[in-house]
Amino acid sequence: MKNENKIKLFLVDDDALFLKSLEIEFLEHADFTIETFATGELCMENLSHNPDVIILDYHLDGIDKNAMNGLATLDKIKAYNQDIPVVMLSSQDKIDVAINCMHHRAFDYVVKSETAFVRLQKIITTIFRYKKMEKELSWYMDRM
Repeated sequence: MKNENKIKLFLVDDDALFLKSLEIEFLEHADFTIETFATGELCMENLSHNPDVIILDYHLDGIDKNAMNGLATLDKIKAYNQDIPVVMLSSQDKIDVAINCMHHRAFDYVVKSETAFVRLQKIITTIFRYKKMEKELSWYMDRM
């Protein structure tokens, strides 16, 4: 598959081990172009690379206590381009955290666990199913 046809995925997490394991999982199970970032600031600096999906950690302060947190990063991503789907990741299994992420326009919320990768794969599949339906609807509406 040509590089321009691959899904471009941004992975943003301050936990280097989790970030690397997530990257390896995606590379082993699907044909993605992946860029990884340890901070929200680095993610923001590279948004011009036009990611198709961003998987973003909720906290992001493990390396630098003054780093922008996940919600602030999410808000800035949405201000830059509201159409980029962002899936929030957190070790917190709290409904209020998930709801807060959704209020900030996250596409979905996933708890870091042994099933997180499978859940992320399903969410990405859903995102692209919606995008395909939107394109088909747009094509159909243009011909009416």
